[in-house]
Amino acid sequence: MSTLPLFLVDALPVGDELELTGDEGRHAARVKRLGPGERLLVGDGRGTVLECVVAHVLPEGLALNVESRRAEPEPSPRLVVVQALPKGERAELAVEVLTELGVDEIVPWAASRSIAQWHGPRGDKALAKWRRTAAEAAKQSRRPRVPEVAPLARTADVAVRIESSTGLVLHEAGSEPLPAVPLPADGDVIVVVGPEGGIADDELATFAAAGAVSVRMGAPVLRTSTAGAA
Repeated sequence: MSTLPLFLVDALPVGDELELTGDEGRHAARVKRLGPGERLLVGDGRGTVLECVVAHVLPEGLALNVESRRAEPEPSPRLVVVQALPKGERAELAVEVLTELGVDEIVPWAASRSIAQWHGPRGDKALAKWRRTAAEAAKQSRRPRVPEVAPLARTADVAVRIESSTGLVLHEAGSEPLPAVPLPADGDVIVVVGPEGGIADDELATFAAAGAVSVRMGAPVLRTSTAGAA
């Protein structure tokens, strides 16, 4: 039995009727070709999902009747992945897989050895693409919460976040295996994934000074686009 398709909107109604219009409505009506009597999910990307049935097709979308409503509680602890900027299409792959596997927040990090660089309008465009990728991956995996994609962070920004969280830096010379690290009951667990060229010594020192622990996952050295998912 296939799961119901999920469509995302900015805000959900409080009543029992909903018009799904805009890009999502057109996709539902024209691409998915949903018609009267068919069922679908509509969510706000922040944990609330409505199960709906199509009442009739509109010129630019669908008119829906809301049959049920559910809200997923805030995750605790939250899993945050600080992802050094990968090059090319590996960036979208990393965001897509992290979203599908349930990460709560993705922080793009301008590591000193990152090959990719975000500057000016190019950076704004790249950030918008990461956010679109996260939303599409959430819909594909039927996630009621779309992970937040934070603005570009520098090393100092990441260190500040680690100071008030549980910080884990994935590194081949990590002091202990990842499964051995105790996790908190709440708050943020921040996992730092380095770039293709590895995390620089001064960056490791900055994170360690903020309270992070360097951990290893095993003998193989993984690509930056898959290490976070692993």
